[in-house]
This record gives sequence, C-alpha cells and structure tokens, in this order.
Amino acid sequence: MNQKNYRVGLLSALCCGMIWGLLPVYWNALKPIDSFVIIFYRMVLMALVCFIACAVRYGVKGAFQPLIENKRKILVYIAAGVVITLNWSIYIWAVNAGFVIQTSMGYFLEPLIVCLFGMIFYKERANGWKKFSLILAVIGLLIMIIGYRQLPMIAIGLGLTFAVYSAIKKSVFLSPIQSLLYETIFLAPVALGFIFYFELNGNGAIAVGDAGKFCLLLLAGLATAIPLGLFSFAANKLPLITLGLTEYISPSISLLLGIFLFREPFDGVQFCAFVVIWIGLAFFTYGEVKEIRNSRQEDIGDEE
Repeated sequence: MNQKNYRVGLLSALCCGMIWGLLPVYWNALKPIDSFVIIFYRMVLMALVCFIACAVRYGVKGAFQPLIENKRKILVYIAAGVVITLNWSIYIWAVNAGFVIQTSMGYFLEPLIVCLFGMIFYKERANGWKKFSLILAVIGLLIMIIGYRQLPMIAIGLGLTFAVYSAIKKSVFLSPIQSLLYETIFLAPVALGFIFYFELNGNGAIAVGDAGKFCLLLLAGLATAIPLGLFSFAANKLPLITLGLTEYISPSISLLLGIFLFREPFDGVQFCAFVVIWIGLAFFTYGEVKEIRNSRQEDIGDEE
C-alpha cells in the first residue's frame, strides 16, 4: 500500500467525519423551511457547486469528458446518486424531526456494513486489533438497539444506504468532484421541478419570508459537497474496512449534539453503548498505528 496515499486518504476521511458530525446544527438552523424543500434545494445546489468546481478545474468540456468517453458508467453514477440522495433525504428529515440520536445510531451501523461489504465483496482482511474493535462495535450497537426497545428504521435506512453507496464508489476511479457531478447532474432537473412546484404553491423556502434562512439554505450545496468530496477522495485511497471504521467520528459528534444541544432523551443503556464503541475505536487506533509502523519498517528494509 502506498503510504502517502494512505495518510492523505485517512486525513480526508477524518475531516469528512468531523464536518458531517456537525451538520445537524446547520440543518436544524434552516427551520421552519420544510425538510423536503431543503432536500430538493440541496440536490440542485450540490449539482451547481460541483459543476462550477469542475468547470474551473477542467473546463466545461473537460468536466464531462470522462463521462462521454465511458457512457457505460452512466448507470453507475445514477445509481450512486439515487442511493446517496435517499441517504441524505432520510438524514435531513430525521434531524429536523427530532431524531438526531437515531441518525447517529445509523452512522454507527454504517461502518459495520461497509466493513462487511469489504470482506465479502473485495476480500479485504482485518488484523486482530481491528477485528476486536469490530466485535466491540457490534456489542455497542446491540446495546443501542435494546435501549431503543424497537426496530430503529431511520438508523437501519441510513446505515444500509450509505454502505451501498460506499461499495458503488469503490468501482469509480475519477476525481471526487467529477464523480459527485455525475451523481447529481442527472437528478438535478427532477429536483428543480419539485422546487418550482413547492414555490408556486406557497410551500417553498421563499414562502417562509425569512431572507436570512433562504441565504443560509443556499449554502446547502457546499455543506454537502465538501464532506462527500472528502469521502469520495478517501474511498479511492483506503481499504473499505479502514474507511468504514473512521466514519465513527461523525455519529459520535452527532450523538453528543443530540444529547447536549437538542436535548433528546438519552438513557443509561445508550450511554453504555457509546462507551463500548469508543473503547473499540481505541483498539482500532492501536491496530492502525501498529500497521503503519510495520509498513514503515518493511519499506526501510526494502530500501536497504
């Protein structure tokens, strides 16, 4: 494994997790704009942000050149776009409906499924420390499910959709911003149609009558493009197991926001689950350090 690519990919994944974890504050600040209106604006604005970024970097023609040369990938990009749109839609609705803690549970579940996909479909291997951290994560997740005393459909939906998206992204070998452009450009016209429908019927963002909220909404493209761009970059640099486990940062931050900022109910059982999962992360970090050290020693040995 190229150590430089690995380090850059890991840094991108960590930054993605931190930004993503803080996003509930942003989505909640958009109230009283309806969640579905936010979702459609997000789709259009993200496509616009990605197009501008690609046009600046590659030129308008160059932005679409890889897609023109490999039209067989169009269905892959559409599939990725549909899956990640479904994920974001569940997420934004849940945050504004008062289920921030359950969204954090969903993103605790997601890395486990990503790791499982990595081992099943890509034959990736985990060292002993990572396997032990995965076992602790499963235990913590089971405690959380028991704590909710019901099947957490929001969490399951988030976990499954993002894990599927991760697996699809593994087959894409483009720059992150181009990949995101292709994932959104085909869905943007549909979303734009819904925006016109909501606005003309007096149920859109403009109808709220708050210029500050509307201007804040216009940042939704950047708010979603930046973490997804970082994730896309990391997905092409890291094994799915490593990528999946670093994604625990985001739900941990969201969990804390749900408890202390949004004051959602949080009992002792869920607290125990949180502690168990973070202990697992400590073992994972130790395993990462050992792998990097061993790899460096092997590189030094090869040079000698």
